Amino acid sequence: MDTSFEEERMTTPTTERPTAAHGVTLTSGAAQKVTTLLDQEGRDDLRLRIAVQPGGCSGLIYQLYFDERLMDNDQVVDFDGVEVIIDKMSSPYLTGAVIDFADTIEKQGFTIDNPNAGSSCACGDSFS
Repeated sequence: MDTSFEEERMTTPTTERPTAAHGVTLTSGAAQKVTTLLDQEGRDDLRLRIAVQPGGCSGLIYQLYFDERLMDNDQVVDFDGVEVIIDKMSSPYLTGAVIDFADTIEKQGFTIDNPNAGSSCACGDSFS
């Protein structure tokens, strides 16, 4: 009796972004910009860390930076080859957030669309 079987492979359409274990999504445009910046750094041990810290006009500020460290309880998800790290304390503030990169005549830079932000200051750098 032949008991072998083939498992079906599940695939995700390329138009969908992976759901992050830490609840943050990095768009393909942001991932491309991060990849470009990492290439300029010339290092292959860096990851994108996104954190929330006390400060700013509204009480909390975002921090985005490259980090070679992985700390205990860090949550890591890969988006198109870019590892995004969120620390345990920042995760509740960032769940559902979408990180994008804008490059228009009006503005250039990373944007954070965070459904947890009840309010933000006029400069857009802090939230509560």
